[in-house]
Amino acid sequence: MRIYWSFKRTKMMNICERIENILEIIEKCKIKAGRKDNVKLIAVSKTFPADKILEVYNCGIRDFGENYVQEMIKKIDELKNYGIKWHFIGHLQRNKAKYIFDKIEYLQSLCSIKLAEILNRKLETKGLKLKVLVQVNIGKDKNKHGIYEEELEDFLIELQKFKNLIIKGLMCIPPLSIDREITRKYYRKMRELFEKYKDNFQFEELSMGMSGDFDIAVEEGATMVRIGTLIFGQRS
Repeated sequence: MRIYWSFKRTKMMNICERIENILEIIEKCKIKAGRKDNVKLIAVSKTFPADKILEVYNCGIRDFGENYVQEMIKKIDELKNYGIKWHFIGHLQRNKAKYIFDKIEYLQSLCSIKLAEILNRKLETKGLKLKVLVQVNIGKDKNKHGIYEEELEDFLIELQKFKNLIIKGLMCIPPLSIDREITRKYYRKMRELFEKYKDNFQFEELSMGMSGDFDIAVEEGATMVRIGTLIFGQRS
């Protein structure tokens, strides 16, 4: 498995070929890890326009990830007739929760009780529920959001009082490293946390892995990978 080889190849591929290549790598990584469960591909479409998203949609992808509320709202409106499942994967500010709480399939970056309280209240008024993943700051990176490992259990217990939030699992963005084995250690630790709390909190999803390391993430147990560059190309 050579993910860097894949980067070079994608420049000569169309979008459907890129996606097919990614899915092939995922399947090979699952075989290597002895896995038979599913891994969902989230196409990270931030900064790319609606027509580019439709190209990916027409290749069979239905799950798309966005980082910025204002940009996401615009795309949701433009693509409202396509049945897209939207994942918010960036840091959601409390004052912007009202704009997307009823428009997304997943919030993948929950790490605040105050935000959980706001979301739950708004969901309750509309009789809705929202799937959420708890973001773990697995490397204690001061430049990233997320709950520290030692705070996670208490955080999960407190979240249980919010009945309109469905806690589906965990998400992480590890510290940037050129050493893929360091990244692997973070992903392995995330898998351990997932397994530790899986039964008590009915976890189903472990979201980790991006364009440069999704192969490692799948080998270590990711059930969702968030890929932008390998699908859409470099962002300007």
